[in-house]
Amino acid sequence: FLCFSLFSQLGGCGILGVGIWLAVTQGNFATLSSSFPSLSAANLLIVTGTFVMIIGFVGCIGAIKENKCLLLSFFIMLLIIFLLELTVVILFFVYTDKIDKYAQRDLKKGLHLYGTDGNIGLTNAWSIIQTDFRCCGVSNYTDWFEVYNTTRVPDSCCLEFSENCGLHSPGTWWKAPCYETVKVWLQENLLAVGIFGLCTAMVQV
Repeated sequence: FLCFSLFSQLGGCGILGVGIWLAVTQGNFATLSSSFPSLSAANLLIVTGTFVMIIGFVGCIGAIKENKCLLLSFFIMLLIIFLLELTVVILFFVYTDKIDKYAQRDLKKGLHLYGTDGNIGLTNAWSIIQTDFRCCGVSNYTDWFEVYNTTRVPDSCCLEFSENCGLHSPGTWWKAPCYETVKVWLQENLLAVGIFGLCTAMVQV
């Protein structure tokens, strides 16, 4: 039990460290939402790492001192996390369509912040996603036309990257919608994520 608690605390430290590193080096990298600008990879890792570290610390102290109160608190926190995970999974499957519509609407709003001052994180995230997934826009490359008020896309949408290639004809841009492309990728990797989540839940129980 002590080893498990210590492992949890070390894992939390690791996650926290990665989050702080991302925050320092990449700013708000991976911030795509205009409604939730603080929802970045760095912030999520920092919050998760801190929470896991606190739980591990409580477990370690409780095991070392054989304090029933601390051990009870440790198990209660694990139970709360397990129930939250279960609730999130159920709500996600029940409201998938509504989540899709809201997410796409919010992401399209976020496109208007692309390349603007103070939004380097969002700009970098979109550039990386469009380049790596070979896609353009949320639902279509024409999403960018509303942003630029002209027939233009970011250079990261180009089949072959070059400066100002986003001003060329649509034939030189990626046609796949980013939202669906990333969603399909997540679904294809859902089995691995599901197995990891199941193992985590079993360990917690």
